[in-house]
Amino acid sequence: MATAFESSDLTPTERALVDGIEARRDEIVDLACALIGFDTQSRERPAAPPRQEAALQSFLGERLHGAGAAVEVWEPTAADVAGHPLTPHGGIGFAGRPQLAARFPGTGGGSSLLLNGHIDVVTARVEDGWAHDPFVPQVGGGRISGRGACDMKGGIAAMVAAAEALAATGVLRGDVIVCTNTDEESSGVGGLACARHGVAADFAIVPEPTGLEVWPACRGSVYCTVTVPGRSGHAEQEHAHFRDGGAVNAIAKSQHLLAGVERLRTEWRSRASSRHPLLDPPDVLCTRLIADGGWYVTIPNRATLTLAVLLLPTQADDDGWTSNVRAEVESYLRRWCDGDPWLAEHPPTFHWHTEVNPSETPVDTPGVRALLGANAALGLPLRLGGLGSWYDGATYALEAGTPAVMYGPSHIDWAHTVGEYVPIDDLVRCAQGIAVAGLRLCA
Repeated sequence: MATAFESSDLTPTERALVDGIEARRDEIVDLACALIGFDTQSRERPAAPPRQEAALQSFLGERLHGAGAAVEVWEPTAADVAGHPLTPHGGIGFAGRPQLAARFPGTGGGSSLLLNGHIDVVTARVEDGWAHDPFVPQVGGGRISGRGACDMKGGIAAMVAAAEALAATGVLRGDVIVCTNTDEESSGVGGLACARHGVAADFAIVPEPTGLEVWPACRGSVYCTVTVPGRSGHAEQEHAHFRDGGAVNAIAKSQHLLAGVERLRTEWRSRASSRHPLLDPPDVLCTRLIADGGWYVTIPNRATLTLAVLLLPTQADDDGWTSNVRAEVESYLRRWCDGDPWLAEHPPTFHWHTEVNPSETPVDTPGVRALLGANAALGLPLRLGGLGSWYDGATYALEAGTPAVMYGPSHIDWAHTVGEYVPIDDLVRCAQGIAVAGLRLCA
């Protein structure tokens, strides 16, 4: 028998909620456009100056306060996120990059719902190929284009509209919290700062782009800089064996290491334990190779590779992080390099960095079932999915004990692209889905 969370019928209150959001279509478009208009390009280095993050948060805070929410806007300190795997080496500050949490209070006794979105966007310039200023949104053909339209200011507009509509019903027993954070694209420290500040709920919905599918799982990742040694020499000369003082091309030795990477990648992806119903298999791949002998006819004496290691939730260590896969990858590649005489005597060095945790919310939790029930009632997708990378919901799950799911407008393939856009119908449907699910969870 279907539970209340799985009902495919709308109650009169839910129908009024859905119709009310449809009537606010133009308002949702205006809100999305207003958010896109703030230049909130994510920092490319920890000390980079802020952009318009504070102005955006002030704009949203005033709106949410006007709708009846208790709003807090604050700048975390560097100490709030110090010593955490998400925090860049050397620390990071938040001057000019405030976080926002707005609480619509329920009457008491109900489950609480967190709606979370990141306000930072990846870089965008007209000269990259945009047909218009990426921070001047364009509306036409049933879509909004502009940097952040898909990832994820469109989703923020949808969740704000849903939260306001939910609060206006007057029937919520549980609280609805709207949180917007910085620094998702650069590191994840914004969501971490919010979780450590006490932002939490019984359930969380993060409207990252999923094509309105419900995605309760994501992979984690960790990166490694591998330095492969060589020995310089004249590129146009024959050279003796390295034990006789001959040159050794670091690029060639990198190719040997990369053969090991490909062998490990194939092995990982062939394991039965690598099969996940919602996620792509784990992976190891090279994202960058740099070698320079200093002169174009000089054999390079060093090469630097960047490896990306993508892992499933089942591969996480006991604390939810990546120590197990780091040890496995490094051990495997060291053994592989022992098969090359030069690398056996001159082993590469491994520096691990830039770590995010995998996450999975069980599909039978009330949050997942509420969204699936809402989609069923609204004629939206019923397929579950997962994210190949990471999102802030993984931080709330691990740091705050808040089970999270992704559920948002547009499609992840359009994120970070030149000409990024979001369909207007998706914005409205997303707000409706969140609102119906929120009513079923919090009323």
